[in-house]
Amino acid sequence: MNNHNHNNHYSSNSKNRTEEKGKRKRHSNSRNGASPSSFDWTTIYTYEDDALINKKLPKELLLRIFSFLDVVSLCRCAQVSKYWNILALDGSNWQRVDLFDFQTDIEGPVVEYMSQRCGGFLKALSLKGCQCITDRALQIFAQQCRNIECLCLSKCNEISDLTCDSLGKYSSKLRKLDLSSCPKITDLSLKFLSNTAEGHGCPHLSYLDVSWCKNITDEGVIALAEGCPKMNTFFCRGCTQISNEGIEKLATAVEHLMKLNIQHCVNITDEAIETIGQRCPHLSLLCASMCTRLTDASLVALGHGCPELKTLEVSGCAALTDSGFQALTRNCHDLEKMDLEDCIQITDATLGHIAANCHNLNALSLSHCELITDEGIRQIGSSLCAAEHLQILELDNCPLITDAALEHLMACQSLQRIEIYDCQLITRAGIRKLKSQLPDILVHAYFATVTPPPSVGGGRQRFCKCCIIL
Repeated sequence: MNNHNHNNHYSSNSKNRTEEKGKRKRHSNSRNGASPSSFDWTTIYTYEDDALINKKLPKELLLRIFSFLDVVSLCRCAQVSKYWNILALDGSNWQRVDLFDFQTDIEGPVVEYMSQRCGGFLKALSLKGCQCITDRALQIFAQQCRNIECLCLSKCNEISDLTCDSLGKYSSKLRKLDLSSCPKITDLSLKFLSNTAEGHGCPHLSYLDVSWCKNITDEGVIALAEGCPKMNTFFCRGCTQISNEGIEKLATAVEHLMKLNIQHCVNITDEAIETIGQRCPHLSLLCASMCTRLTDASLVALGHGCPELKTLEVSGCAALTDSGFQALTRNCHDLEKMDLEDCIQITDATLGHIAANCHNLNALSLSHCELITDEGIRQIGSSLCAAEHLQILELDNCPLITDAALEHLMACQSLQRIEIYDCQLITRAGIRKLKSQLPDILVHAYFATVTPPPSVGGGRQRFCKCCIIL
């Protein structure tokens, strides 16, 4: 009897020690929460799987529950038990993965193993900012995850054309690709992605971002346009080697170009925009900020050919005038966002055209438009768009704006933010009066001193541009 109790006691202690060891192991793996980079994907946990929840809920229901969890939560669940490890790491739960929050930790082996586990289930992956990822990891990824549709590789500095070569070979379903700020990407990548070679390319590619990939030239854009006819969104900000030739080919070869960002593409001229106006009737977004060679002819072409335009950004295009915006707004009535910062030639007349024709406008930037006065703001404030839609108004460094302009905006019940940095004639009293009528509005302002003396050769007094100095 004593021997029997002694054996039971020994057996119980042994079991308790084993359980305690397992608890310590689990605690060490889940400290501060597991991330995909710190989680040991190859470990199979062996804790008890006879928990009540496992008995009551069928596998299909648990998988359904896990499908709603984020990456961190799935990694934590995978450490609960062997059974949950299998369910949590099931490829069906990893169809959309965003590893941006772990960008400093993610390395190639993590992506390689994840690719093997997810396989054909993975449809969307973001590795934005994961600077340790190399071509090798993405080559394995492309081979394993052939159903990928959306892939973000922005700021993955180590990847090169070899990655796009693999995507062109294995990712025929790819629809959206972000390669922005990947300095090693060249025209060769765009050629690999284009569907010009039999059995290769991404024929369904509709969204491509190669912003700040400064090795991209017209040659790559032409190859892309010829091989990806479904392209509807193309962003190439800062690609200074792209000129009219590439953009015109894109506008001509692509069936339904809807969004185009050519910011800082300084070689673009009116000729390219005129082709867009002729061939892209469904264009809804155009960012041509800092394309300093554009003139009113571009606005005329957009007004005639792009009636569905909703967003226009032409910041820094100093040659644009009231006449161009009159032609634009005459037909583009659906404009919702306009960035006219540093369009230094426009006057209150442009605001009159916008107020009369653009009834859905919700964001307007007029920063550094130094000819704008209270009268122009009065026209905006009394327009149909003001009461229901206008949410953001930027008036930084508009030296002729006074407190009267703020009074004209008091009827804009939807106005959420106004910026009036360095508007010397606006007072704190005027701001307080505006906030009494619109208590939830955010007013961004400061009061800097006037820069003396007036400019040489006469003319009106100039004011300091503190934002630029800072």
